[in-house]
Amino acid sequence: MPNAKVLSEKQAIVEALAERIKNASAGVFVDYKGITVAEDTALRTELRRDEVNYTVVKNTLTRKALDKLGMEGLDPVLNGTTSLATAENDPIAPFRILSDYSKKLGDRFNIKAAFMDGQILSESEIAEISELPSKDALYAKVLGTMIAPITGLAVCLGQILEQKGGSLEAPAAEAAE
Repeated sequence: MPNAKVLSEKQAIVEALAERIKNASAGVFVDYKGITVAEDTALRTELRRDEVNYTVVKNTLTRKALDKLGMEGLDPVLNGTTSLATAENDPIAPFRILSDYSKKLGDRFNIKAAFMDGQILSESEIAEISELPSKDALYAKVLGTMIAPITGLAVCLGQILEQKGGSLEAPAAEAAE
């Protein structure tokens, strides 16, 4: 039987892990056995840049945290080497980054399971989500779509003005006088 101090430390870890998982918009469990320190450092740097929290986790403590949140369906993947990547802001970031690393590193780095908004995802859902562009890229597409009609209107009005013999500089010059 562990002493009271060790037990309270483990309970604090379980509480913190449960809180982290509950607050995350998405999370991915990874089997990382066999990757080098340089590969791990590069991965952590990229994840940090996209505000993804990535840590190695203890399977037993993680299982207790997940059970506390009603996510017992992830228990079978909690064996061997396990790390957890969670994101609060951009839920697609951990999927995209970890999927890329999984493709690069092969059998040495595999996605075990994932969840999004408290729901456990299937392998096909994980694959689909990992193919989505980043949040910034999606914003750029939406903004481009919104600006396109305005740009088209400005070009059209400029051509009409030229056909009528006017120029864009004339009103500015008259206003200055």
